[in-house]
Amino acid sequence: MTAPFGNATGKGLRVAVIDSGVNPSHPHILSVAGGRAVGVKPDAVTDPSYLDKLGHGTAVMAAIQEKAPDADYSAVRVFHTALKTTGATLVEAIDWCTDEGFDVVNLSLGSTNAAHQTRFGAAAARAEAAGTLLVSAREIDGTLCYPGSLSAVFSVALDWEWPRESFRLEDVDGAPVYYASGYPRPAPGIPPQRNLYGISFAVANMTGIVVRAAEAVGGARAGRGARVAGALAEEFRRREPLAR
Repeated sequence: MTAPFGNATGKGLRVAVIDSGVNPSHPHILSVAGGRAVGVKPDAVTDPSYLDKLGHGTAVMAAIQEKAPDADYSAVRVFHTALKTTGATLVEAIDWCTDEGFDVVNLSLGSTNAAHQTRFGAAAARAEAAGTLLVSAREIDGTLCYPGSLSAVFSVALDWEWPRESFRLEDVDGAPVYYASGYPRPAPGIPPQRNLYGISFAVANMTGIVVRAAEAVGGARAGRGARVAGALAEEFRRREPLAR
């Protein structure tokens, strides 16, 4: 099965991956335009650059670049010594991406703390108004996740049986939810079950498709989220009979 949106490759779009950074020398990473670290305290024993020391962000970016190889990618490092950060750091990272004018932002992460809902909602609204598309996990182990469960965000859920090249769309409580495979880009000689996998990679796989959709619809940044959502819905309706 070919990826949605024909020959789209992300050309002309800027993509930010908020995660553990990136290893630019990894063979699955095509190119990195730059990046920054967020949430690094002056006294922290950590590298203030966007270089990945954990591997997660590199695998996430590789999965996105597989589908949209011609976009310009930047890494926003919020995980430093472990795959943990704070709600305030995530909001700062989202706002930085919005202010910098990124077209699509991947968040293969989120918070299940409902106390963060208002703060994430405000950041997601700022991104939506600026035409910055946020793609994030809807839930983790059955618990709603922020910002991914918010209406201003492309909300992603897991479907282990769905092909990595595509997605399926469901209406959940009156809002669109995009289901995608939880497997990353295959690593030669490593069975999928021994590689990284999970909701992080469902988000990454869907982000690649959102980038392709954003290229396909084109146009001004204003109202871009609605145009991309409409294009995804139409693409799913067109391809649904061939999906399995």
